[in-house]
Amino acid sequence: MFSAPWWLLLFLVVAALAVGYVLLLRRRRRDTLRFTNLELLDRVAPRRPGWYRHLPAAALITALAVLTVALAGPQAEARVPRNRATVVLVIDVSLSMQATDVEPSRLVAAQIAAKDFADQLTPGVNLGLVAFAGTAAVLVSPTVDRDPVKRAVDGLRLSESTATGEAIFAAMQSVETFSQSLSGVSEDGAPPARIVLMSDGKQTIPDSGTGAPEEEPRGSFTAAAAAADAGIPVSTISFGTRYGTIEIEPGQTTGVAVDDESMRRIAEISGGQFFTAASEAELRQVYAELGEQIGYETRRVDVSRPWLAGGALLLMVGLGAGLALGRRLP
Repeated sequence: MFSAPWWLLLFLVVAALAVGYVLLLRRRRRDTLRFTNLELLDRVAPRRPGWYRHLPAAALITALAVLTVALAGPQAEARVPRNRATVVLVIDVSLSMQATDVEPSRLVAAQIAAKDFADQLTPGVNLGLVAFAGTAAVLVSPTVDRDPVKRAVDGLRLSESTATGEAIFAAMQSVETFSQSLSGVSEDGAPPARIVLMSDGKQTIPDSGTGAPEEEPRGSFTAAAAAADAGIPVSTISFGTRYGTIEIEPGQTTGVAVDDESMRRIAEISGGQFFTAASEAELRQVYAELGEQIGYETRRVDVSRPWLAGGALLLMVGLGAGLALGRRLP
């Protein structure tokens, strides 16, 4: 792939020069054979060098061909860091996150993995943080500074209920506010955005009687649909196991099994990806994969520099060989 392929027409000139050189050699040989006394010619004419006498011309013609490719602007696909992107990390801090089926607990493991994610994310990406239980709170607005995010992660505290829909809406609002702040600065429009939602269960806000909680106006499925309309995919991480329990009263426990289906559905509706993690190590791996996807993009980049360098080197070789072999420029 070339950015300016019309420069490749210069190959016709290069080919003409190559053909002209060959024809010139043949004409010179024909003229030489016209001498009637070849014995005298061998005595008075200096001995010509061998095949390497063609080296200067060959190097110069090849240099012209290589420089022609460079002028055409060759391009190749390459992974490059994103300089503009917005990611909002949404973390569930409902009471079920105190379950110890993930050592030392779901919350502590999530905090460790989230801070690693912040450290590994490409520096040019803006990262924000939303925590949610019964309500959702924007703890850190999107920023390239990772320290506020890590401090906020360390300060996460547990609370009742799981308002997943409210968390998605809060993250969307954070993205919109940040994008508006850049509207007067950037000519490229709002940067691409993504929400990364980590939770261990489905929404647990009491039903108002208008349908399933996820499908209510502020429910998680409704929020996922709104995110899809806004072009903000929600990648979900279902964190925990089916065997998690928490103690609600001394001596009384209740199961807090992870709900993969709801998290998968949110990702499908919003156009994001769904992941499962049943340990801190798996959660780290998921975050690492997301970091690669979010922090880098595949672009066509200019790769003409090696061709320019090669053409210049061949040009110097041709000129140097001409001076060394024929004591003149070719």
